Amino acid sequence: MTQAAHQTDPSLLSTDEIRTHFPALDRRHQGYPVAYFDGPGGTQVPREVVEAMADYLYHHNANTHWAYPASAETDRAIERAREALADFLNASPAEIVFGANMTTLTFHLARALGREWGAGDEIVVTELDHHANVAPWQAIAREHGVTLRWVKMVPETGQVDGSDLERAIGKNTRLVAMGAASNALGTVNDVRQAGEMAHAAGALLFVDAVHSAPHLLTDVRALDCDFLTCSAYKFYGPHIGVLYGNRHLLESVDFPKLMPAPDAAPERAETGTQNHEGMVGAAAAVDFLASLAGGATRRERLAAAFDALHFRHAALVKQLWEGLSAIDGMKVYGPPPTAARTPTVSFTVRNVPSSKVAGSLAERGVFVSHGDFYAATVVERLGLGEEGLVRAGCACYTTEDEVGRLVEGVRAVASSNVCK
Repeated sequence: MTQAAHQTDPSLLSTDEIRTHFPALDRRHQGYPVAYFDGPGGTQVPREVVEAMADYLYHHNANTHWAYPASAETDRAIERAREALADFLNASPAEIVFGANMTTLTFHLARALGREWGAGDEIVVTELDHHANVAPWQAIAREHGVTLRWVKMVPETGQVDGSDLERAIGKNTRLVAMGAASNALGTVNDVRQAGEMAHAAGALLFVDAVHSAPHLLTDVRALDCDFLTCSAYKFYGPHIGVLYGNRHLLESVDFPKLMPAPDAAPERAETGTQNHEGMVGAAAAVDFLASLAGGATRRERLAAAFDALHFRHAALVKQLWEGLSAIDGMKVYGPPPTAARTPTVSFTVRNVPSSKVAGSLAERGVFVSHGDFYAATVVERLGLGEEGLVRAGCACYTTEDEVGRLVEGVRAVASSNVCK
């Protein structure tokens, strides 16, 4: 179904209806209703997710694989969670691995893959990436003598330099690590093309989809990636990480594990007792997103919801970008609204530290994040200091009125600075 069809699709919940699911939106600060633009660092959570987690902990809490009802119920809850995340990523349940967070999962996978690599092998990373998709590969380079090759970011566009990526991948490349979208700038990368180049060289493709997964429905089959990570707390769930791995690779990679632990995918890639309630919550977050639109299957409902939300968010980004760009002393970074991007916009106000901008907006009940967001190389390449950027992200509960409040708040900060 097209975005145009969804524009008037009655099966999609309105933003007002969506907002009723989020108790956090009732919060007031300094007399103002709070507008949450901090979603790129973690979204608010709908009531259904919390209730699912509470129900598990109250009525089904147990460890796995034992011959009594609560344990069997936990086993089934985990199976359902893998099924839900498989639908979310277009994978199979046996390809869904859970862990503490994306960073921990990536370090774990890197350690396992690195056992087979040594001097002469190469890993490709990009300057645009969150350092959770850099540091694990740097560690393998240090520990095993692997060469790390950096692909440049183009500061003017906030995009990966495609020619530099092509030059970096060669016969010695073992893995290309790339983010599907930049958490700092909202840039959407062509990871499918990167994968084609990687596979042509006999290398693996690892995709960080933490920032893209809440906004662009992920399809690991279409991307043809070997591994992909995302985090449920970025798409209205609890703090838990998810790793997709091609089943053949999950069953062949030499993961560090205890000898008695399961040796079949996906459990062989998971260490210790897992966060069962987090798994349940992640599945509930997927079901919440699927509930926003109609369709015969969960995957179809997700596709319809994501298409419609993308249409809405594009309008909000245009409003935000144009509103900020019209303010004297403002600089907005990353691709324009007409380019492929997520609804995340980063900016600076001339001569005003980003922390002060964020603090001033908070006094108006507008919550934004500031700093480098662990995309430290991006901030460095943009020529910014430790104060970094101010970042505002739109979520499924964001309204036009809230965007207007954000723009007016920034205008007040900028005007106050000019008057001094």
